[in-house]
Amino acid sequence: MQAVESNPSWKSRIVGGVYRVRRRIATGFAVLLAVFFGFHVMFGRNGLNAYEAKRVEDKTLQKQIESLHAENDRLKDHIDHLQSDPDAIEHEAREKLHYARPDEVIYTLNDAPHPADQAPVTQARR
Repeated sequence: MQAVESNPSWKSRIVGGVYRVRRRIATGFAVLLAVFFGFHVMFGRNGLNAYEAKRVEDKTLQKQIESLHAENDRLKDHIDHLQSDPDAIEHEAREKLHYARPDEVIYTLNDAPHPADQAPVTQARR
């Protein structure tokens, strides 16, 4: 009867050893999987670094949109003034298009040439 009892304990030791090894392999695999997913969450294509870069880009684009809206509003006001205000129309015609009223004489002065534009005149004396 002793031989019969030693046989189940030997089998139970082998089964217990295989179970422990299998648990260690599964635990190691779970740790490796967790490290992989953690790395992917931090540095992956849609990770936290990419998310932070997208947030910075979003803020920059929002500022650009706000400045373009402000410029658009300014240009709309300018258009409204040109459509309704005769003084604004006259100012644009005079400044941008160089128009004048009938019987009005406009004098323009030539700008003095810049010293860098003038070539020095030198004459050799003998």
